Amino acid sequence: MRTTVPPVACVGEPRLTAGFAEFGRLDLRAHEQVHGPIGPMEPATLLQLLEAIQLKGKGGAGFPFAKKFRAVLDSCERQDLAPVVVVNATEGEPAAWKDKVLLTRAPHLILDGAALAAYALDAEEIVIGVADDDIGRESLTLALEERPMPVPTSIVTVPHRFISGEGGALINGINGLPHIPSGTKKRSSDSGVNNLPTLLSNAETYAQVAIAARLGPYEYAALGTDDEPGTVLLTITGSAKRQAVVECAAGTRLRDVLDLCEVPEGPGILLGGYHGRWITWAAAEVAEVSRKGLAAVGGTLGAGIIVPLGKDTCPLGEAAQVVRYLAAESAGQCGPCKAGLPDLARAVDLAVSGSAPVEVVRAAAGDVKGRGACSHPDGTSRFALSAMEVFVEDLRLHTTGEGCGKRVKGMMGLPGAPDGNPQKLALDWSRCDGHGLCAHVLPDFIRLDHNGYPAFPSTPVPTWLKEGATKAVKVCPALALRLVPATR
Repeated sequence: MRTTVPPVACVGEPRLTAGFAEFGRLDLRAHEQVHGPIGPMEPATLLQLLEAIQLKGKGGAGFPFAKKFRAVLDSCERQDLAPVVVVNATEGEPAAWKDKVLLTRAPHLILDGAALAAYALDAEEIVIGVADDDIGRESLTLALEERPMPVPTSIVTVPHRFISGEGGALINGINGLPHIPSGTKKRSSDSGVNNLPTLLSNAETYAQVAIAARLGPYEYAALGTDDEPGTVLLTITGSAKRQAVVECAAGTRLRDVLDLCEVPEGPGILLGGYHGRWITWAAAEVAEVSRKGLAAVGGTLGAGIIVPLGKDTCPLGEAAQVVRYLAAESAGQCGPCKAGLPDLARAVDLAVSGSAPVEVVRAAAGDVKGRGACSHPDGTSRFALSAMEVFVEDLRLHTTGEGCGKRVKGMMGLPGAPDGNPQKLALDWSRCDGHGLCAHVLPDFIRLDHNGYPAFPSTPVPTWLKEGATKAVKVCPALALRLVPATR
């Protein structure tokens, strides 16, 4: 997992990344020199601008920002309350870096956008959420010291976990509650921070507002496509020889971005992050970087994360590691996450090990789709099903027992170092009496078959389940269960 901000590159004209080459990090003086002055805007004027540029949230869901803004305006009028503006710069997904680049190098763009929204809404305060990995917090603090803000502005730190970046989880954290999504769906525009109407979007979205306010709708639309004006920030990791955050105009050929980052041809590319979709290399050759363009080849823009895989790693093994991670990252407060995602992770492991057909994965994914209190179950099932669809030939090799012959290299940017001592469970059938204690101790990995005997994948035990696996071995009264090196 990378712990330093990656370099920045650009295809075409830079906007969000303008001045990076000359100044590195833009303090207030450099920021105003590069971008020029900006003044406050009345609510109707800002809303008209947001509608004209068709700005959609850059955090992953892609919800129209103008609709959010209008919903908060209406809610404030209806309830006669002042709102709160929240900037989500937590970026909890390990593979995401674009917002951290803005925090560390262009913090004033983020603050400009938040200030515009706060002034137009006559907000009570601005709250900026950042992760506790300390990346970007110092830069943001320095930026706040350099300038006045229209309302009190504070920084809130949240745990650097996948689900902590979910909007409801951030609002809960700001409100002093556990940093997990709410158990029930509710609109932050009606009740968010301190039960006040809340305008919530991610850091890049606010930075785009600051760019558009300076350029105006027509010049802003000089780059991009008719239905998606402007530029896009992308995080390119995985097998790229030049991993980077790249700014490009919407509509840019994906191949141009991959070539810039020196991405070698491989079995597939993940678009949109861990809640995204896989596409083939052939699809990447013809894809355009926009929501519509990537959807046309079966992908998704999501949070702007692109993870290509190299030819020397097992793509299904890489995908299985992510599904296990996502299952462990759930809030564990509703059925689809608490029980459904471990079932899905187990199903993917079984399919990858050749112990079960792909229909098992489809069934497990179907059990969680559309049932969660947040988008985590849907995103995880989408990721898993996409891997099964794109890596069909690898799945065939695994199902026949031959395997693809490749080890998992750990190219997905998961937190923590790769397991230096991978182990798997082994069973001595001459000793096993079917007591079932092991399945009781480690239900996330061991199941009892229809005869009451333990069944588990032949894949390595995930690192976060090793303690439970060791305990399962110890409680086996017949001494039939063992942990052995995964290479055996």
